[in-house]
Amino acid sequence: MSSVGLTFVGAVLFVNGLLFLGKIDAKSAGVFNLFVGALQTAIPFYLIATADTPDEILGAAGIFLFGFTYLYVGICNLAGYDGTGLGWYSAWVAIMATGFGVTNIVRFDDVPTGLLWLQWAVLWGLFWAVLALGMDRLTALAGWLTLILSFTTCTVPGFLLLLGEWGRVPTWALLASIVATALVLVPVARRSTRPATVGGQLQPATG
Repeated sequence: MSSVGLTFVGAVLFVNGLLFLGKIDAKSAGVFNLFVGALQTAIPFYLIATADTPDEILGAAGIFLFGFTYLYVGICNLAGYDGTGLGWYSAWVAIMATGFGVTNIVRFDDVPTGLLWLQWAVLWGLFWAVLALGMDRLTALAGWLTLILSFTTCTVPGFLLLLGEWGRVPTWALLASIVATALVLVPVARRSTRPATVGGQLQPATG
């Protein structure tokens, strides 16, 4: 994924995490989702158009999952649409993200990137549970997980890519980040017995 695009995915996840927690107006968050959604749609179009191998096309195709998610979020928030469709789309994306994660690990022997994809799969799966299945008690958990992953899976890796240092990140560091995230969220999960109060429409995003 483009280093610039991944960095801005961190920004939109940060905004959407705060939206889940009721700290940001849905329409103002929707505008920013459109910005990042457009970016994450334009980037893979360019990468695929200039690709020389099937593997390069495969690597760029996954970016569309992010781009279309944020465009969907932005339109739903600005127009006030129900989030059920977005939730079911998130279920499909969670399945695809799992596939990209396994592919990176098995086919490309890139465990760190594969672990990023698997974490995004969990996040999209949580969006599916909240929006499509109506499990409102998980809203706060979704918000906090989105906030954390905005930094651990997007902002920090994106900045390291910009510096040319991502290849030096050891697998154990990603695994430690996942364990730390799980430990931090245990008390949040236990307290998630009722839905959080959210201003405006609740329309999260991923990835």
